[in-house]
Amino acid sequence: MPINKEKLAKRQEAKEHNPDFARPESWRYKRLESTWRKPKGVDHHQRKQKSRGRPGLVKVGYGGPKEAKGLHPSGYTDNLVFTIEDLGKLNPKTDGIRFGHSVGTKKRKEIIAKAIENKFKIFNARVSVSGSKS
Repeated sequence: MPINKEKLAKRQEAKEHNPDFARPESWRYKRLESTWRKPKGVDHHQRKQKSRGRPGLVKVGYGGPKEAKGLHPSGYTDNLVFTIEDLGKLNPKTDGIRFGHSVGTKKRKEIIAKAIENKFKIFNARVSVSGSKS
């Protein structure tokens, strides 16, 4: 059950009004993915917005509401954690945790044990507390 449902709903509602941003010419060439890339050419038709019927460009005005920034789709805020002390600064009712890239398996297990004890939402656990590799 997600928390902050109304904030997530506002973000979703704003997203429905945004165009689907496609990479320029991705509909023309099979080798191009459709994920967004900004057109940078000096004469590029889409960058200049010369002809009608071209897809829109990504602009800052298409952003979601400020209150929904930084929210995970579950509704919790997304916080990077590197040490057990970082958990002390967070609230388990509103904050979710994501382990930093450099946190190893040994320290990760310690932090997970503490996080489960405090009932935190964990986004990238990657190790089980009970099972151990040897």
